[in-house]
Amino acid sequence: MKKIILAIAFVSAVFNAATAQKIKGSDTVLPLAQKEAEVYMKKNKAARITVTGGGSGVGISSLIDNTTDVAMSSRKMKLSEKMKVNDGGVSSAEVVIAYDALAVIVNPANKVSQLTREQLEGIYTGKIKNWNQVGGENTPIVVYGRESSSGTFDFFKEHVLNNKNYAASVMSMPATGAIVQSVSQTKGAIGYVGLAYVENNVKALSVSFNKGKNFVAPSIATAKNKTYPIVRPLYFYYLTSASKMVKPFVDFILSSEGQTIVAKEGFVSLN
Repeated sequence: MKKIILAIAFVSAVFNAATAQKIKGSDTVLPLAQKEAEVYMKKNKAARITVTGGGSGVGISSLIDNTTDVAMSSRKMKLSEKMKVNDGGVSSAEVVIAYDALAVIVNPANKVSQLTREQLEGIYTGKIKNWNQVGGENTPIVVYGRESSSGTFDFFKEHVLNNKNYAASVMSMPATGAIVQSVSQTKGAIGYVGLAYVENNVKALSVSFNKGKNFVAPSIATAKNKTYPIVRPLYFYYLTSASKMVKPFVDFILSSEGQTIVAKEGFVSLN
């Protein structure tokens, strides 16, 4: 009897190990992946999914090092990263799981409610240093951004700064939540975060990408109708050799139920 129990325990342990998944990377995708995993595990009792952040670059590096099964990313994988992942004949899969409107936030006490792309570029490259240069009060601008391992750091630099370098004075924060907290506590602060992170303690600005002709506020609706100009896809990357283990969860996220969770969590669904 004891041998039978031990055998059952061994088979159970092997089964659980086979169904355990590690998902790591983008701080933007983190709350969405955590919620999706929570719902998925309730429906699939044998599944074990661990979700951690650290940034898109960290997630992709972990995929390269084979220390995670899925890399979450808020930017496309770079060619150099793909070459490392594919080294030795291993191929990777890219799946867009949702979209995100990247919001520019300020302290609620700030009277400025809109900025052009050119003004944002000026602020983040250090040419614009005071709010009175963009229609606000005589208050120094305190600029917050993400650290360089973040996909949001790369996306903002490419699409908002036109690939110009961030000023040395921009304070790099380790997580999106840290930007929200810092902006909420600093009157002259500005930062950028995924729409799902925007709370009542910060104010999201309307932005213009046509030199001030039209200003649009970030929302699910304006992201879906493509009037808001700062929208990006959110990715899962995994090795095709791990498809059998990973794909059931990926398929759940892409399902109607999974995409309903996407919308509820403040992201933009695929449908």
